[in-house]
Order: sequence, then structure tokens, then C-alpha cells
Amino acid sequence: MSKHSGGKISRRKFVKLTGGAAVAAGMTSAFLFPARALAQQKTLKIVQWSHFVPGYDKWFDNVFTKEWGAKHNTNVIVDHIAIGEINARAAAEVAAQKGHDLFMFLAPPAAYEKQVIDHREIVEHVKHKHGSPIELAVRSTFNPKTKKFFAFSDSFVPDPGNYRQDLWSQVGFPNGPDTWHDLLVGAKRIKDDPKMGNPCGLGLSQELDTNMATRACLWSFGGSEQDEHGNPSLNSKNTIEAVKFFRDLYKQTETAEVFSWDPSSNNRGILSGKLSFVQNAISVTRSAEKDNPEMSKKIQLRPALKGPVRRIASEHVMSCYVVWNFAENKDGAKQFLADLIDEFGNAFKGSEFYNFPCFPKTVPNIKAQLANDPKAVPTNKYSVLKDAMSWSTNVGFPYYATAPIDEIFNTFVLPTMFAKAARDEMTPEDAVKAADTEVRRIFAKWK
Repeated sequence: MSKHSGGKISRRKFVKLTGGAAVAAGMTSAFLFPARALAQQKTLKIVQWSHFVPGYDKWFDNVFTKEWGAKHNTNVIVDHIAIGEINARAAAEVAAQKGHDLFMFLAPPAAYEKQVIDHREIVEHVKHKHGSPIELAVRSTFNPKTKKFFAFSDSFVPDPGNYRQDLWSQVGFPNGPDTWHDLLVGAKRIKDDPKMGNPCGLGLSQELDTNMATRACLWSFGGSEQDEHGNPSLNSKNTIEAVKFFRDLYKQTETAEVFSWDPSSNNRGILSGKLSFVQNAISVTRSAEKDNPEMSKKIQLRPALKGPVRRIASEHVMSCYVVWNFAENKDGAKQFLADLIDEFGNAFKGSEFYNFPCFPKTVPNIKAQLANDPKAVPTNKYSVLKDAMSWSTNVGFPYYATAPIDEIFNTFVLPTMFAKAARDEMTPEDAVKAADTEVRRIFAKWK
């Protein structure tokens, strides 16, 4: 004992005097670890979306957070909100400078850089333990000008094509479309066939899936909102060609309901047997496996479609956690994210292959898992995703996800551009010119 411990009883005497009573009261651990027992329990408040694959929320809420909370003497409160409520809730918390410790976005929240901590400490800690994150994660969470990580990403979701194999086989594409041209040709044949008549299902409304589908088309044709240096570049011949193509796709293969879709409309459409093709995450096929096994056998997957310039698609969902500057438990939030990566192998399984790792070494056998899924028909159905990193990119391609890109994304500039041309409200050239003007206004605002 140190010289400052006078008056204290020995551990042996303490246990002798109190052990029996403690055991009788079921409080042995409290007496053996008095600091832990007497320490005030902390609280960690998290807000995130209600996952499209229920198994993930079940794992996250009932397994991971409970075990983590017990280990860290923390009451973890998880509030789930609908996908369409995320941006409004974030804005409200920032306005009040009060809310959750951890806030999860589904797209890079670069516009909130000044409202959040620098997440570099978490990135470096996880990198030291699990290796470098994928480039997609870096470009979705890092500002190369300020050198700040404005978010931390644990996972991304690929955005493959989901097609009705039974329908496409009848029009000469047994493996589904491989290119955007194939999509137009095959989808038109299906829609025009009196025995089938199923329309294609790419949205043209102000919602997440349309944001992703229009970007995939734009980039595949060589257009982009910004160039590789982060300068506005939307008004180009390539962009006009992409808009012309999407207009033809709508007129020849779709119906007007695509102008009023919400994020789950294409899911419902193909699961009900109505649509021939949608671009969406595997929530489509996972839902079919549970609720409509026969339809599940008919819906198969394709990699991102190839355009005249490249084969590419945006990630469908980019999980981006932020720790607000006004968070009450910043240390707990940082630790939680680091520990979440430690358990990402279970997160991947819990999401049923929906959430792909941003730190690949956390799921070293991912290809083997994708190749042998007992729920899938055939069992290697999800092997299409094994090369997802080769055709998945970030919002803001070919540069980083920046604050101007964040605003362009969340104000649906691109879906509006494509929709105006598809409806013949503007010529493709005028629709692109109007969108480019808005893009440049937003860029100037954020300078």
C-alpha cells in the first residue's frame, strides 16, 4: 500500500467482511469492482434510418448495441427514422444545436462539415487495426481542401440491376441487359409484347433511387456535375446524350407513374410482378426471398450497366456517421464507431450482404459468402456483387463528395433535369443548360 492509504482495510478483510452479504444479494461484481458499480451510467444517443433489411436492425439494436452498452456502462438509445426524414431531422438538430451524439446519413453530408468533429482520429485508429478504407469511403467523407474527415463511413451498398429473368429470356437477353443500349432494346420488347407488357422501372422523381439511377446513366455516358478537379462541368455533349437516352428510355419503356415515385416504389413494382427491371440494392431480392419465394427465383442481378464511355454506378447508400460538435458524449460516439468496425463481419451477415465493408479486411471471406447463400436461387446469385468495387463510385464522381455536390444531390438537380426532358417540358439541350446554371449557382454559393 502507498503511504496515502492509511485507514483503508485490506482487500482480504474487505472480502471477508462483505463477501457473504454480497453473494446473498447477487451483487458480487459490484463489490469486486466498486468503481464500475458506482460510476454513473452514460448515455449514447444514435439516430439512423430504418434499414430496408430488417435483419440488420435486429442485430444492431438487440445484439451489438446491448453488448456494447453493457461493456461500456452506457445506455445506448437508437432512434430509427424513415429514409425521407433524415435531412429534415439533421437540419433541426443543427438549428437547435442539440440532439443525438451520432447521426447517420445515407449520402455524404459534406454541407455539415462545420457542424461536426474531425473524424480523422477514428479513421486512423481503425486503419491501424484493420487496414486502409476503400477509396469510395475516403471520397465520400474527406475534404481534400480542408483535410478534414467530415464523416466516418462503415459501409456502402452496391446498386446493381434487378431484372426479371423470365421476361428478359423471352426477348433475347437470358442474362439480362449488359449495357444501357441493351436495357432500351430489351425493355421496349417486353413492354410492347401483348403477352407481357411490363414497363421498365427507373425513376424520374425527387427521391434517392432516381438520384442514383440518373447519375449512373450520366456517368456512363461520360457526363458529370464536376470534373476531376472539382469544377462545374455539367453542360457537355456527353450530358446531353445521356439526357436524350433517358428520354427515349422513358417514352419507349416506362409509364408516367415514375414521375411521382418514392424510394420504395420500384421495389414494390418489381416484387408485385409489374416491372421488368429496376436499379436498386438487394433489398429487392431479400424481400422476395421472405415474402414471395417464387418471384425471388425470377428476379436476378446484373452489375452496373455499361455506357458508351464506362461501366459505372453510384453506391446505392453510403453510410456516413457524424459526431456533432454539440454532441454530449463525443468519446462514447468515437468508441462506438471504432468497435462497430471490429464487429463488421457480423454486421455484414446481419444485413444479409446489403452493407458492404468500407474496411475490406473486416470481411476477408466476402466472395465465398456471396458465392454460397442458402437463401438464394441459385445459391451463387449474389456473386454478381463480388466485383462491386470495380463499378461503384461516390456521389461527386470523378472528384470528391463536396458541399456543393451535397446540395445538388439533396435538391434533386439531376432528376429534375432528366424529368423535364423526358416530359418534353424542355429540350435535352435546354434542360441541361438550366441544370448547369443551377449547378454553377450552388458552386458559387459554397466558394
